[in-house]
Amino acid sequence: MIGQFLVGGAVNALLLIVAAFLVSRFAGEIHGRALLAIVLFIAGGVYLGFAVGAGASGGWALAELVQAIALGVLGLLGLRGSPYWLAAGWAVHPLWDVLLHHIGAGHEFAPRSWVIACVSFDLLVAAYVVLAARTGIARRRPSGRDAERRDDRAVAVG
Repeated sequence: MIGQFLVGGAVNALLLIVAAFLVSRFAGEIHGRALLAIVLFIAGGVYLGFAVGAGASGGWALAELVQAIALGVLGLLGLRGSPYWLAAGWAVHPLWDVLLHHIGAGHEFAPRSWVIACVSFDLLVAAYVVLAARTGIARRRPSGRDAERRDDRAVAVG
């Protein structure tokens, strides 16, 4: 069962990664990062929804809110600054998932399938962000006129 949840998380992560890659390539890297930052914030917020929906204590709801805000801050830092902040947000979220919602008392309200799938989902997205930052694979490539303008400027300067 756990294996199926991990595979499901990986498949869903690949869908998000492909979407972020395509958005980055065709609309610009900042837009692909924005997509990943928004989804990171949502990933944290879902646990707040689980807690509130299950009638968890105010303390749990507050903890989930703080976690969602922390992930949102990492997402914003990764959007406006280094993408490694975004990768860090995706990489630390599985710790929250496992420690509080799989092992800890949060399993009372967070679906096991969601918690386990998030581990593979989050780690794959984090790996993609690091790979894209290090290699530049998601950067928009200049096309036709943009490339010609750059060549013209290089000739004019050179």
